[in-house]
Amino acid sequence: MNKSLEEVNATVNTNRGSGLRKILAFFGPAYMISVGYMDPGNWATDIAGGSKFGYSLIWVLVMSNLIALLLQSHCARLGVVSGKDLAQASRENYPRMVNLFLYLLAEIAIAACDLAEVIGMAIGIHLLFPGVSILAGVCITVFDSFILLFLLNRGIRKLEAFIISLIALIGLSFFIELIIAKPAGGAIVSGLLPFIENDEALYIAIGIIGATVMPHNLYLHSSLVQTRAFKRTPLDIKRAIRFNTADSAIALNLALFVNAAILILSAATFYKNGRHDVVEIQDAHQLLSPMLGSSLAPVLFAVALIAAGQSSTITGTLAGQVVMEGYLNFRLQPWIRRLLTRLIAIVPALLTIVILGDGATGKLLILSQVILSLQLGFAIIPLIHFVSDKRKMGEFVIPLWQKILSWCAAIIIIALNVKLVYGEISNLILTSQHSILISFTLVPICVFCFLMLLYILLVPFLTRKKVEQDKGFHEDYRPLALDLQSESKRIAVTVDFGASDNKAINKALQLGSKNSVLVLIHVLESTNAVVFGEDAYDLEREEDVGKLKQYQQQLQEAGINSEIHLGFGNPKVAIPKLVNGNNCDMLVMGTHGHKTLKDILLGTTIESVRHAVTIPLVLV
Repeated sequence: MNKSLEEVNATVNTNRGSGLRKILAFFGPAYMISVGYMDPGNWATDIAGGSKFGYSLIWVLVMSNLIALLLQSHCARLGVVSGKDLAQASRENYPRMVNLFLYLLAEIAIAACDLAEVIGMAIGIHLLFPGVSILAGVCITVFDSFILLFLLNRGIRKLEAFIISLIALIGLSFFIELIIAKPAGGAIVSGLLPFIENDEALYIAIGIIGATVMPHNLYLHSSLVQTRAFKRTPLDIKRAIRFNTADSAIALNLALFVNAAILILSAATFYKNGRHDVVEIQDAHQLLSPMLGSSLAPVLFAVALIAAGQSSTITGTLAGQVVMEGYLNFRLQPWIRRLLTRLIAIVPALLTIVILGDGATGKLLILSQVILSLQLGFAIIPLIHFVSDKRKMGEFVIPLWQKILSWCAAIIIIALNVKLVYGEISNLILTSQHSILISFTLVPICVFCFLMLLYILLVPFLTRKKVEQDKGFHEDYRPLALDLQSESKRIAVTVDFGASDNKAINKALQLGSKNSVLVLIHVLESTNAVVFGEDAYDLEREEDVGKLKQYQQQLQEAGINSEIHLGFGNPKVAIPKLVNGNNCDMLVMGTHGHKTLKDILLGTTIESVRHAVTIPLVLV
């Protein structure tokens, strides 16, 4: 099986140095996860909760953080013990169609999270530089995608250090703002008592849960813990679980401080002064200075917002790579994966701003967090099943008390989501002019999702005795069928009358025997050739045929059998056609020397050809 995030897997040695250094070597993955718990989506739900309901929803933050700590510790355990991330484990244990469904939900969750980061960073840029509109800020966020690639190439520890520095900046900013705001201690304590005032409070509470316990973080954490290299003895595995759990506890409590600080700041500044309508991040920024009497507060607010968006966007990219490779057995170049994720998020953000204006961004942020919450059950249930299964975890299976707490957390989240969905759809059917359309579209989709949730919940209980089939990243091992007698009789060689021809033809001679026939192929790409095909007769065709004949004559003088064939139009199409049509059993191609930009502009012939032929392809 291929390793999760293979380029950084087991790259951090935890066996060097003294005891303290060994412990610190395990610290880092949870901090990268924690930024997802303080991204701009959290800001929107925390600001809305604090301004509308004061301190009364602090208990939701605390409960969410405890649930997050429990679930993230399960992710660390899964990755450390099994050497698989959550997506890989799901792929091994569920049918293909179920995995495709889970993958789709995971991608939607990542897109929803990235949407919050795009809008948050755009708002932060606009607040810090008023001359830059939110629409322009959204466009600027495309370019931050490549910071991840630069940092990852320098090693996972450099990336972790960058993330931790951003977290420190966010924490310091809110610590100073809390000192300026001077919140009431007694009111904060009263907010720890569970209480939901109305349906609107429930909606925001679910948004807070969705913004705190994020589905993509569960996938990512189970992968990031595998960046640590340690001995696979029971004692060392226990030590790795213990240190990763401590790492999670510290990092997530820092995230709780930031979230609580945002909600408390909103309650102390807006709710206290009767401003219960502050749901937009922009409004919060504008009101901080006059209400707190400090010009520093809004600046710190904007800087922290940019830091939160930038740090979160990095982890979202890695999560996208994990779920795609784990569920689909499919890899994309990291820059393509990053750009794809960001573009999926930018489109709805741009449309919302263009159609509804800047004022709708706050509602879109909260909606993105509710979407995350609705998908939590589909990530949590498989995770609990895996870490509770003794066949997979052995002696490192979670204890009974953790199983009970985990299932209670899952039931709470799912029940709240079911209540929310039922209430929203019922309201739509009763108030909308298109109630019939909703009944025949949204209702069946929700029913299908609920049935899938029941499936992934119940099937593992019913199939405990089924022997696990290991579906690795590639197909199962098969013994090689060695053929020591056959030889290549017809070797195709592509030529373009450049410096690479000499190398390609000589490599073909090395691979063949005295009985082999070299089939020299050249594709005419002129305008006439593209339009008229084989009927194209011009000076370029005459010259190219003459050069092919010169090659053939030289080979004939050396006692080498050869044929010449001319193709027309697009080489990506013409080369496979000639190779297959002339019964060649090997193809030798010289590389064209393009790099990066030229490949993007001109395309790569080799990539298309290798998918269109069924014979061995040798590149020279």
